[in-house]
Amino acid sequence: MATRTTDTQMAALEDIELGGEGGDLAKRRKSLTIGAVCKALAQEFPDISISKIRYLEDQKLLAPRRTPGGYRLYTQGDVARLRTILRMQRDEFLPLRVIRQELAAGRSGEATPVPGRSGRDGMRAWRPSVSVREATGALYSLDDVLEETKAEAKLVRELDEYGVVKGELRGGVRYFDETEREIIAAVAELARYGVGGRNLRVFRSSADREANLLQQILAPALRSRNPERRKEAVEALENLAAVATHLKHLLLIRDLRKIVR
Repeated sequence: MATRTTDTQMAALEDIELGGEGGDLAKRRKSLTIGAVCKALAQEFPDISISKIRYLEDQKLLAPRRTPGGYRLYTQGDVARLRTILRMQRDEFLPLRVIRQELAAGRSGEATPVPGRSGRDGMRAWRPSVSVREATGALYSLDDVLEETKAEAKLVRELDEYGVVKGELRGGVRYFDETEREIIAAVAELARYGVGGRNLRVFRSSADREANLLQQILAPALRSRNPERRKEAVEALENLAAVATHLKHLLLIRDLRKIVR
């Protein structure tokens, strides 16, 4: 019976093939196998795994070159790009779709995330972490979401019960969009510390109140029939959402510092 090759076994096989091939050995030594990349990033990202790196490649976020035997080799540029992706996931909670846009816009592997930049009329323009514009339309089945987020089915049922995620029923199968998949992933991390669906009411209530407030501020422009005015309103909405997110983060950090004193 065939057995599935583990991440550790696959990394060892790649190292063996890399050492045994002919060709420009010096050039290959400047590159890293997928196992070596995991080791290099493990201190900053303890949850990094070969499977996760492969998944990011499947999502077209990474494109390492291949050896004649089909094994991946990562340049220092590839590693820097991967580090940037992982930081955006960890620190900014960006979904992969937005990360892809950030990278396409030229976000560098050495760039340090900043909360804002200079905008029009000297106003500070805040970079939104998530776009409010229409999503890509990609849908993921419950099985896909559970596999990718490592969440338990019971947790997803709780999130549905408390209105945190809803999904979409098609042909008797429930699907989730990319944003809801990322929500489930974040909650799965909280669940490791005993946070359940019922505890998330405070997050949902807060988000609802903030959304209603921003809607009231920009409602007339968002309903405008003028495409240009509506476009500016959407940009303003994203800007305000980014400001609100940063403000919440600062308030949370301030209160947490009081706890650890």
